[in-house]
Amino acid sequence: MDFPRADAGEIYRPPTPVSLSPAVAPGDRPPTVGPLRQRGIGVICPFDMALDRELWRWMPPEVSLFFTRTVFVDEPVSVELALEVSDTADILAAARNLSGVSPEVMAYACTSGSFVNGVAGSDRISAAMECGGAPRGITTSGALVDALDYLAVHRLVVVTPYVADLASLLDVYLAESGRLVVAQSSLGLGENIWQVPYATAIELIRNADVPEAEAIFVSCTNLPTYDILAPLELELGKPIISANQVTAWAALRALGLAAVGPGQRLLA
Repeated sequence: MDFPRADAGEIYRPPTPVSLSPAVAPGDRPPTVGPLRQRGIGVICPFDMALDRELWRWMPPEVSLFFTRTVFVDEPVSVELALEVSDTADILAAARNLSGVSPEVMAYACTSGSFVNGVAGSDRISAAMECGGAPRGITTSGALVDALDYLAVHRLVVVTPYVADLASLLDVYLAESGRLVVAQSSLGLGENIWQVPYATAIELIRNADVPEAEAIFVSCTNLPTYDILAPLELELGKPIISANQVTAWAALRALGLAAVGPGQRLLA
């Protein structure tokens, strides 16, 4: 390793380190109260989930998210992959790992994995998390139904990034939950969903909307939506809810806390 050297006759002084802490005035004392009480949410998501930072945006400052992922599977986004990532033995193991940091609720953050086996499949995932130590286990698809109940929505448009056979199973899940999908539009993607730009999602949502729909649901926790929900709700005149939004909303609601999302109707 090469070290900096002083010229002959000079004393070498190392550079002044850059401080990343806020300025402390002379006489300041360290706080004796704190830190802020931490409220924990455990998040079990698919191995290819890339939007951790989006979920964080709905969180108030006292909440920490503890993420873990399902086992890697070399499979494109498909019905087969949804079945793999919803394996309850893997979810049970993930919940046990998360239980070490004592979250107050655990969320299975995958829409397709929680609708692929219907309402009973979603319930089994919640039960697996609770068996693994979660005080309460919720799923994205279960949170969707709760959000539709909260908004009193029966007829909706569904927008997804999925291939057709996977998207159709979401319609089945919603029908089983007493909802009517009046229109659906999908991108047909098998990979890299997290890279879909806002412009593409906005166009898909606008083109899918129909007058008889009371709301629009944007599926997939790997599809970015945070910044487009409120503006599109104003434009289209109806609630637009997304997979990550309903997951965050339901988990925080279980803690008695409100999600952070200015202008988003579900959070009003």
